[in-house]
Amino acid sequence: MSDHVVLQVKGRVLVGPEDVRDELWVVGGRIAYERPVGARDVRTVEGWVLPGLVDAHCHVGLDAHGPVPDDVSEKQALTDRDAGTLLLRDAGSPSDTRWIDDRDDLPKIIRAGRHIARTRRYIRNYAWEIEPEDLVAYVAQEARRGDGWVKLVGDWIDREAGDLSACWPREAVQAAIAEAHRLGARVTAHCFAEESLRDLVEAGIDCVEHATGLTEETIPLFAERGVAIVPTLVNIATFPKLADGGESKFPRWSAHMRRLHERRYDTVRAAYDAGIPVFVGTDAGGSLPHGLVAAEVAELVTAGIPPLAALSATAWGARTWLGRPGLEEGAPADLVVYETDPRADVRVLAAPRLVVVNGRVIG
Repeated sequence: MSDHVVLQVKGRVLVGPEDVRDELWVVGGRIAYERPVGARDVRTVEGWVLPGLVDAHCHVGLDAHGPVPDDVSEKQALTDRDAGTLLLRDAGSPSDTRWIDDRDDLPKIIRAGRHIARTRRYIRNYAWEIEPEDLVAYVAQEARRGDGWVKLVGDWIDREAGDLSACWPREAVQAAIAEAHRLGARVTAHCFAEESLRDLVEAGIDCVEHATGLTEETIPLFAERGVAIVPTLVNIATFPKLADGGESKFPRWSAHMRRLHERRYDTVRAAYDAGIPVFVGTDAGGSLPHGLVAAEVAELVTAGIPPLAALSATAWGARTWLGRPGLEEGAPADLVVYETDPRADVRVLAAPRLVVVNGRVIG
């Protein structure tokens, strides 16, 4: 790794889907489009340039069992960085990862605080587990702790019913989302099933994670309200294995999970076709490893989303949605250089030639 250098990147700089420039400069850790006066010791590289990729649903400081030590969190962040993923929306973590903000060699993180779940209705050691009467207070707490997002667990298996069911009464989420918005935070929710979606959207939610339960009835509602989805298809791929594991105890739940999995591509494509904003997220940091953004983009393309739109879902569009700059003049130099045009084949994302974080060249 080197400290800040004057870097010249020649080739094709993809400032936007259609805004393509011939070269870019990195000076003092920032992006410039004119050669700096008196620049010496310039390092020149050639290739196709994208803004640092976005994973809009991952977890730093979390593994399958709960919070992890800082050295493990660091490895998670480094894995994303080396894959070219330089902006992470952390969709819930019990660990304090604020120390990452002081490191100019690690990705930038937008935190959603800690998950808020119904008592005994989520993965152990992950969430605040509370009852509906406390939801507004906990949402306010996490809105103040996070970076403009709050994460609810919208549905989970109800062991008595033997299937997925909604976690919160409509009145509770309505009041909680209103409180988050009052405090300037957006709200997202983990949702696998169909049941909770209408209440959450009509209560004013901003985003839904996974969204496997979208149907012909709820897709128009999402589109009309502009509610985004982050499908996490690399995580949905694990549903059949989960279903097999729960078959003997919860056969209804297992059958439901298989149905959601079988129609996952049709669901995502129908959402995109209806105009629902779709963004790239991997759900890394729970049971999945970090560094899977390229695989998730490829999954969106497999689902039928046009390659340029799938690319935007981890690049220009995702950064705009999260309110963070891309390759604009003066922006922090977070960028990735590839051998060939990622618009022609998104699989190129799996093999970055060069990663630059805050103007520091990695590798």
